[in-house]
Amino acid sequence: MKRAEIQKPGQRLFGLSTPLRAAVIPPLSAARWLLVLIAAAGVYFFHGFLFPVLAALVIAFASWPLYRRLLAAVGGNRTIAATLAILFILTFLVVPIALAGTYAINELREWVVWAIETNRHGSATPQWIATMPVIGEWLNQQWTANLGHPGGIGELIQMVSGSNIGTIYRGALAAGGSAFGLLLTLLFMLIALFFAYRDGEAFAAQVDRLGERILPTRWERISRVVPATISSTVTGMTVIAIGEGLVLGVAYWLAGVPSPVTLGALTGIMALIPGGAPLSFTLVSIYLAASGKLFAGMALFTWGAVELFIVDKTLRPKLVGGPIKLPFLPTFFGLIGGVKTMGFLGLFIGPVLMALLVAIWREWLREVEMMDEQAPAIDEEAPEVRKIQAG
Repeated sequence: MKRAEIQKPGQRLFGLSTPLRAAVIPPLSAARWLLVLIAAAGVYFFHGFLFPVLAALVIAFASWPLYRRLLAAVGGNRTIAATLAILFILTFLVVPIALAGTYAINELREWVVWAIETNRHGSATPQWIATMPVIGEWLNQQWTANLGHPGGIGELIQMVSGSNIGTIYRGALAAGGSAFGLLLTLLFMLIALFFAYRDGEAFAAQVDRLGERILPTRWERISRVVPATISSTVTGMTVIAIGEGLVLGVAYWLAGVPSPVTLGALTGIMALIPGGAPLSFTLVSIYLAASGKLFAGMALFTWGAVELFIVDKTLRPKLVGGPIKLPFLPTFFGLIGGVKTMGFLGLFIGPVLMALLVAIWREWLREVEMMDEQAPAIDEEAPEVRKIQAG
């Protein structure tokens, strides 16, 4: 009797309570979907911090071997090691790049003033362009048709980009006025980088535990390949780009090229693209030769070719080798897609993502090859097993 009274539905505020029934969605599936929704909501609300966090993670991956040495030098104190690492990055990376950028902007002002005056009054073809062999006459005709009359640059820009020069000028002013936003992004990146250094190993251990549950058979190999791939790709690209920009920038200055800092910075950025650095110093060498400085142009081209040969044969294989060497086409697509999606940061994020995709693809191919190699052995053992079972 008591048992029946216990099972009898009781009263509650909004009607009769019902006995416990089977859930429409299993609790485990509901928890997973709830986790996905929370993660999506977090990405939506905090997507503004995506760029500085990604930049911090890329720098942390690339500099982790050096950070471990620093951590050992300070006796394992992670807070002190992370603070010193941030100070080193500010001193040897952020400040020099900021100074070079400021100097390059001052040089670009001369180009902007020339473009404004040329657009206002028109400009005759420079002598060094008109006297170039083979293509000089054609270039003279194109210059006269497009830039020889007032408003020529504006018409050319509008034809190429669909925007007039006034729109571009206002956009440039708006970009210059967003310096505070850039500084704020840099601050967020440094804060994220500090915590990535200090708590990186604990977070990596948590990711490993989740990865082993999600991909139990593949996670061990992927967890080794991914950090090494990111480190080698970012470190190699950055060191080579900065080195080529500095070396060729000094060569531009010695050769008497106008705006050597700006051209050196552009060469460094172009060095991130396969074939970009040779194109840069070749064009500058042609400019020097066509403007009457034949010896300087030949010397610059020779120096650039020798420097590029040394880098490609000695430094690049050691720095960018790592566990995976990214082919040309994935590198190119990663650079273009990264720049289109994320701007300057995409120069690094795009190739890293492509390197990860190629690494995972090769791991899968390796598993398929191993399974194909094991299949004949299993087929050979099968008749013997059948004989034993039959006997």
